[in-house]
Amino acid sequence: MAATRIPLILLLAIATIAAAADLSVYHNVHPPSSSPLESIIALAREDDARLLFLSSKAASTGVSSAPVASGQSPPSYVVRAGLGSPAQPILLALDTSADATWAHCSPCGTCPSSGSLFAPANSTSYAPLPCSSTMCTVLQGQPCPAQDPYDSSAPLPMCAFTKPFADASFQASLASDWLHLGKDAIPNYAFGCVSAVSGPTANLPKQGLLGLGRGPMALLSQVGNMYNGVFSYCLPSYKSYYFSGSLRLGAAGQPRGVRYTPMLKNPNRSSLYYVNVTGLSVGRAPVKVPAGSFAFDPATGAGTVVDSGTVITRWTPPVYAALREEFRRHVAAPSGYTSLGAFDTCFNTDEVAAGVAPAVTVHMDGGLDLALPMENTLIHSSATPLACLAMAEAPQNVNAVVNVLANLQQQNLRVVFDVANSRVGFARESCN
Repeated sequence: MAATRIPLILLLAIATIAAAADLSVYHNVHPPSSSPLESIIALAREDDARLLFLSSKAASTGVSSAPVASGQSPPSYVVRAGLGSPAQPILLALDTSADATWAHCSPCGTCPSSGSLFAPANSTSYAPLPCSSTMCTVLQGQPCPAQDPYDSSAPLPMCAFTKPFADASFQASLASDWLHLGKDAIPNYAFGCVSAVSGPTANLPKQGLLGLGRGPMALLSQVGNMYNGVFSYCLPSYKSYYFSGSLRLGAAGQPRGVRYTPMLKNPNRSSLYYVNVTGLSVGRAPVKVPAGSFAFDPATGAGTVVDSGTVITRWTPPVYAALREEFRRHVAAPSGYTSLGAFDTCFNTDEVAAGVAPAVTVHMDGGLDLALPMENTLIHSSATPLACLAMAEAPQNVNAVVNVLANLQQQNLRVVFDVANSRVGFARESCN
């Protein structure tokens, strides 16, 4: 959408109408902070919990589009959708590393108060699923309890489950209903209807979550051939407060100029989208990392994941140390570097013009060289003359073998997940 001053209520109405052509993606409508840098630092504080969530997965074995915007907490981007009959408007966080879709359902006294609740009682097509359903076995990882031998006519219980998410957990019932995305209405879509939340809710999506992973409960698996195994998104900048990004579903309508790299599959972390990074460059200089630093290893989970929910790109300690050294060598800040939040390479822009900072390029299999735009490499403070390299080292308290290409570095790029052809693509696209 054009960056014109449209009243928010009118803009949301326009976004709903426009969804027939593009499903908008947005950061949750939130008040602007005093500085983009402070906003990113606040969001990145939750990355440790997000990376712990990604790490925990080691233990588990047509065209439509919708509006997307950036949100208040990771996963940081939400899509406008509908659930039920008649459709109840709902915002769902985009999560490429999760399979199950879930919504906060009424009544739920412990759900995040700022999110709208889906009311199953108001949907004529809502149907709770029994424990015997295939999806329930997938969620619980175990079969239903045996039927009472003394009462073979007794119905099996409904499917109830508890799931961890970041540092919280939620209790939900498995159900099915119509899911509305853009112009499409998907019948019998299985999702978790959340009835209670325990633990901190800071990292829990305020509205719910759309699972875009690779497992049997994920969107592409549930719709069969409807989208030909393809979806893409364009994530707007954190500075954008409107539904200016988009989630595009289906092979048709994807940009022609996409450059692809092979998609790797880890059977131990089957939800995640791995790609094979072969190296990094700062300017024209290759970053000298220890041999094997980017190696993909299904047993340990090592490799590089493209993730929509982590805020800033994290590199394993040896990779980040080499990247930081090369970046600092190019910038050569006279007063040295300071740390701020997750960032440890911040410099004074009165001494070094941020515009002369070198570009960071991520090299991947298939000859893909993803040169990150300056806005994806540096984050600026509007309050002080400060800019920071917008990447960090993977925290030591989580699985430090995984590199994560995060959403700040994906902003204003069309990222295409072509599961049918086992590839991930990137193309420049402004969606602010």
